[in-house]
Formats: sequence, structure tokens, C-alpha cells
Amino acid sequence: MSTHPTFDPEPAASEAAGFRHPSSLVAGLACRCPRCGEGRLYRGYLKLAPRCEACGLDFSFADPADGPAFFVMTGVGLLVVAVWGWSAVAFQPPVWLQLVTALPAMLVGCLASLPPVKAWLVAEQYVHRAGEGEWESLGRHGVGGFTVDRRGARVENLTPEEWDRSLARHA
Repeated sequence: MSTHPTFDPEPAASEAAGFRHPSSLVAGLACRCPRCGEGRLYRGYLKLAPRCEACGLDFSFADPADGPAFFVMTGVGLLVVAVWGWSAVAFQPPVWLQLVTALPAMLVGCLASLPPVKAWLVAEQYVHRAGEGEWESLGRHGVGGFTVDRRGARVENLTPEEWDRSLARHA
């Protein structure tokens, strides 16, 4: 299994180098480097910097994709719609006033919370050493921790050759 070259091989190595390792939530809310907590994560509104200006961590490992947008739109949408629905029932304002307040609240809420949520997901990727999925064997059902007999409580980690012999025995 390969590790990403931008990660510390061992947490002890970065501790010895003097990094204080902020929590992923603190680093995310502050939009700071997940390793040292000091360097800025962004060089624009949502554009990641190439590396940390304080510790030199290469941010090329970070790829949160559409996750931040999905979480922000869902969370802000639920909150704004809940408040809008409650106020519409409680105060019965005209429709134009509802639109003038709910739509900007949705827009400002999404734009304000997107950078910290993206920074938090980048910090989570760093902390958990997230990477591309790797498969031991493609197209061979049962290799990599599955058993031939699901009723048995024991888990067999078989090599492809052992799997073929096991199938021949149970056939």
C-alpha cells in the first residue's frame, strides 16, 4: 500500500519537528494548515495555496471535490427553510418579503460557510491520510477478507491462488 508523499511518514517525526497539530475542526474553522495550524490554506476565496507558508506542507493531496458544496447547501438550505417556514406560519408576511429575506439568507449563508467547511474537509483528509481507493484484486469476488462459507465466523484473507484452491475444494 502506497502512502502519499506529502504526508509525514510517522506522526512522531512531525512532532519532533515542532508542529503542534491542531485538531481538524480548529484548522478548518480558521482556514489554516492542518499540520502546523499557522499557514493560510487559501490563496483566494476557495483556491488552495500550493503549500503552507509556515511549514511547507504540499497541499496537492487535498481534493475535497464537491463534498463541501453538498454539505453547505444541505445544511444552510435546511436551516433557512426551517426558519422561513416557521416565520411564514407565525407572522404571515407578504410573499415578496419572504423572497427578499430567504434568498439572500441562503446565498450569504452558503458563501460564508463554504471556505471553513472545505478547509475542514482538507484537514480531515490530512489527518486520516485519505487517498485514492486501492484494490488488491479486481474482478475476483471473495479475495481480501471474505469467506467462502458466510455462515462460518472466521474471516479468511486469501491470496488469489488460495482462493482458487478453496473454490475447487467446495465445488
